[in-house]
Amino acid sequence: MGTLKERLIDCLIKSKKIKEEDLDRYLELQKKSSLPLKDFLIKEGIVSEAELISLISSSLYIPRIDLSRFKLSSEVLEIIPERVARQHLLIPISKIGNTITIATSDPLNILALDDLKALTGYFIQSVIASEDQILEAIEKFYHKEKRFEELESLKEVLIEEQTLKIGELVEESKKPPVIKFTDLIIAEAIKRRASDIHVEPQQDVLKIRYRIDGILYDIFEVPKEKQAAILARLKIISGLDITEFRIPQDGRFSVRIQNREIDFRVSCLPVSFGQKFVLRALDKSNLSIGLDRLGFSPGPLSLFKEALKKPYGMILVTGPTGSGKSTTLYSIINQLNTAERNIITIEDPVEYSIEGITQIQVRPEIDLNFASGLRALLRQSPDVIMIGEIRDSETADIAIKASLTGQLILSTLHTNDAAGAVTRLVDMGVEPFLVASSLIIICAQRLCRRLCLDCRIPFKPETEMLEKIGLDTLQIRELAIVGEIFKKGEGCNHCHKTGFYGRTAILEALLVDDKIRAMILKKSFSDEIRDYATGMKGMKTLRDDGILKVREGLTSLEEVMATTAEE
Repeated sequence: MGTLKERLIDCLIKSKKIKEEDLDRYLELQKKSSLPLKDFLIKEGIVSEAELISLISSSLYIPRIDLSRFKLSSEVLEIIPERVARQHLLIPISKIGNTITIATSDPLNILALDDLKALTGYFIQSVIASEDQILEAIEKFYHKEKRFEELESLKEVLIEEQTLKIGELVEESKKPPVIKFTDLIIAEAIKRRASDIHVEPQQDVLKIRYRIDGILYDIFEVPKEKQAAILARLKIISGLDITEFRIPQDGRFSVRIQNREIDFRVSCLPVSFGQKFVLRALDKSNLSIGLDRLGFSPGPLSLFKEALKKPYGMILVTGPTGSGKSTTLYSIINQLNTAERNIITIEDPVEYSIEGITQIQVRPEIDLNFASGLRALLRQSPDVIMIGEIRDSETADIAIKASLTGQLILSTLHTNDAAGAVTRLVDMGVEPFLVASSLIIICAQRLCRRLCLDCRIPFKPETEMLEKIGLDTLQIRELAIVGEIFKKGEGCNHCHKTGFYGRTAILEALLVDDKIRAMILKKSFSDEIRDYATGMKGMKTLRDDGILKVREGLTSLEEVMATTAEE
């Protein structure tokens, strides 16, 4: 019968999905990628996973199934332990007599089938399903009973916040049902890639929402009588004052899941029906990916790298809250973090703790703000300084003067585009000659949701939509001539029916040259600087960079239009 790889190659050639003369080249590239052949072909877009499954099914006469339509019983699941299901990437779906049927993505894995037969004592029959559907079914059905029990066990906890004494509240918060449910909220958020967990007291319920890829989704609604114990538990693990209900509080805690250390920054705010919590997840593994893997296009990325070679000066990243500015700065800091450099940051708050870097937390209550902290840390002989945000004229003035005396300054500003940062600094009262002398590069950044690779489909937009993104009649006609087809997400189980999975950055990089310095000295408007940069220097605007990613099939037109709506 041969291995799955051999049968797969045979199927692809017979179906003309790949040419025989290209086979050796693909196999060589696959070998270098260290990926299984089918994963390599899917990643490179040579064939879709659905097409591969269809080919294997028709070639081997093995049925294919859609696991999303199956409801698996606990009796069948008990036959194969979860550990074995994960190890061999399969799941049992039915039992008839002494035969069990399993769903697998590799029906020719004889070793796995022999293991199952020896383990269970049953005859094994195979059907084909995608890897993602199998993993999702394992998560859904093996944990279904356990999660139901955890949620049901909360019914034992009956608490009223208005009447419960603090001592009793602490005791209730330590009961197993409350601890389990709090852990479940956190674990489920990490599994779904949530960046924030919102715990929101309503009049009748406690609502739990997750922010996934920038969008908030309702996840749980917990009975109101459980609210006090759950909020108390969150306070305890975050190091907050459990006796204080009247003022906002900030805390943090860490969890370790599957060899990933994730910090949670916690904000507690008094509201009408209790206290609202927002837990922001900070995954330390994101810091080590480097600039190359942040999703920047080659043009802006090369300008960014060129700017980082400068020994001193100022690098600014601009954009609204949630646009990925901090992640970009932390990635730069992590890249510059060597024994030869003294790197100091001043932040509000310190989001990630990085070994080898001195980090200062702003504390306004003792007059340790950005300006005073910056003034003090300059006496520490730093080589690189990261300022969380330039908010006022004093901070801006000190930072710019520091960048002219031998330090590399990294910071953020809240402006809509790169050129707007120049006028913002001048409006803050910084002398134009200081701004012109210090700036190396200004980058405006946004985050767009990525299309789900499992369900993206060809899409031909209407002419009106193409006109809205700035294409003229000639450009639209050219697109029609070459037959360019955009893509959109149809929605599947992998992406929870949203059509998007993950996010990618779009960047507008303004490298400051002599002409721009002269324009700053003349106090030119940001529109003039922008027109020069896009015209003479060929700078790609945020929308231009977004359209490039649309044409690469990474995101959708609607997403780019919404993200760059201010242009």
